[in-house]
Amino acid sequence: MSLLFWIGLVLNAVTLWYVLRYNMHMFQLNTYMNNEQRVWLSRNWKKEGVLILLAVLGLLTSLTNSVVAAVLYCLLAGFVLYYFRFLKRYHTKITLKFTTRTKRMIATDLVLCAVALGLTLWLAGPRWMWLACGLLILGQMVLLMAANVINQPMEKAVKQHYIDDAMRLLAEKPDMKIIGITGSYGKTSVKHYLYTLLRQHFDVLITPGNFNTPMGVVITVREHLRPKHQIFLCEMGARYVGEIKEICDIAHPDMGIITSIGPQHLDTFGSIENVTKTKFELADALPEGGLILLNGDNEYIRENSGKYKDKVFFSTDGGEEGYTATDIKVSSAGTTFTIHAPSGESCAFRTRLVGKHNVINITGAIACAHILGVPLEELRIPVQKLQPVSHRMEMSERGGATIIDDSYNSNPIGSKAAVETLALFEGTRILITPGMVELGEDEERYNYLLGTYAADCCDYIALVGKKHTKPILKGILDKGFPESKVQVFRRVEDAMAYANKLNTRDHKYILIENDLPDNY
Repeated sequence: MSLLFWIGLVLNAVTLWYVLRYNMHMFQLNTYMNNEQRVWLSRNWKKEGVLILLAVLGLLTSLTNSVVAAVLYCLLAGFVLYYFRFLKRYHTKITLKFTTRTKRMIATDLVLCAVALGLTLWLAGPRWMWLACGLLILGQMVLLMAANVINQPMEKAVKQHYIDDAMRLLAEKPDMKIIGITGSYGKTSVKHYLYTLLRQHFDVLITPGNFNTPMGVVITVREHLRPKHQIFLCEMGARYVGEIKEICDIAHPDMGIITSIGPQHLDTFGSIENVTKTKFELADALPEGGLILLNGDNEYIRENSGKYKDKVFFSTDGGEEGYTATDIKVSSAGTTFTIHAPSGESCAFRTRLVGKHNVINITGAIACAHILGVPLEELRIPVQKLQPVSHRMEMSERGGATIIDDSYNSNPIGSKAAVETLALFEGTRILITPGMVELGEDEERYNYLLGTYAADCCDYIALVGKKHTKPILKGILDKGFPESKVQVFRRVEDAMAYANKLNTRDHKYILIENDLPDNY
């Protein structure tokens, strides 16, 4: 075997690692689900199209046994290596997390590669290693899915072991009240608001960050549950029917809050009916007498709440009995409102959070805290201290402008509320957005509507991503928005640079509405 062969083998090994790493990253963002990875590949395979050429050149090199072909293969492999290193360096917002599951998948993938190379060398000889390497590098687009299937029995056993341990720990605290919080949107905000309202009166455990999956809840319990905790605020997220029930089977909540139901994750749910069914899995899991708090402003929740007798509504429109917010006054300095409890008691509140859409979430948190025994008057100061949840209408000063960061997981209702809140500020109002995703067949329609709302509320608009933002741009222009004041950029950094360079007399308010993950 020649020196060129060994150089090629080392180059192939390094190239395979970077291609594997990139596809593993996408697999992780697609929640280790083979069906989601297949959908992602069907939409994005062109990003890795150069790998097809590498495999073809590998075949040519093996057939001809030509030095020229081998050199060309090595040059192309070097380019592929550079390209995937570039993707890792410049197109990664959230880095690949080398969890134990990820390491097991990578190990299985590498074992499959080693077996394939060994068989090729044994059965066909070193000449055909060029083809084998080219095919294995190309095959990383699907080989990880095979590794995932192979690992399923082990992953299932590991998962069940951790679930059983978490359930044991929860069973050892029968007096701790477990409150499940779910919704298409608003659940993280309600969780944090409620934590702020309760922590002066109780020792409260909260699922950190976005640990709202079954294993996220398990990790929270196993790593953070302490004997002192009296209340566990358990956020419950879902992208498929049955996932809320799965979390409830682990946590066994005593009480629940459904913050909203709407068009979210329709790519995986398939329909709004499935979204509704899944969110109400929390109400179905509550024990006899277990209270469910429901957003009375939400039509899907109201229409499906009839069969639940132990329920309390919270609302801002007064359409349902329960906790109601009235006299809502919104300005760029904050929001004031009055809460009316079912007992007839009323109390005025003030918050630094901006926007009417925040009031419904705060009302839900106030309702829950009051039901748990905290007087309304004692909630006034904690409500004044409420802070925006990270990347959810979070305001900061940067470079002489006010940044309103609403970049987390935008949705049709929240995006409309965000641009309408931007309109409250007196100054130059700038929107930066890549639009919304995971809305199924309605995605184009909702993005078009976002464009129409933005045209009414903004002075300048910067869109991120030419292809995905086409319906937003159409909505903007159909409303008669000046074409010179809307620009399309490839990256959010370029859009921010544009916004910062705008020469305006007034103070600039820059709303960042959504930030798509790397797999988009």
